[in-house]
Amino acid sequence: QVQLVESGGGLVQAGGSLRLSCAASGRTFSRIGMAWFRQSPGKEREFVATINRSGGSTDYADSVKGRFTISRDNAKNTVYLQMNSLKPEDTAVYYCNARVDGRDYWGQGTQVTVSS
Repeated sequence: QVQLVESGGGLVQAGGSLRLSCAASGRTFSRIGMAWFRQSPGKEREFVATINRSGGSTDYADSVKGRFTISRDNAKNTVYLQMNSLKPEDTAVYYCNARVDGRDYWGQGTQVTVSS
């Protein structure tokens, strides 16, 4: 079992920045790869970024490359998503994800709204 709690969402103007956090509990955090996904109204949930267990390897969706940065602090059991140069099309509910033993765990999501 893994419990994930996201925070840090909000309303921001285009060009602004937000930092999302995801606090994890229930399993040894440093052994789990983590990811962020997002879902806009009427659209399927889509991949945003992922980070490996040590934090040494990351990957991003093309739509956020160069603007978003995923990182983690294993001492705090937390993964972050720094979002810069935000665009209205980044508006979505952002979800933290952990895949453990083939099972996906999700947080409750945090709303990010970017106004033009």
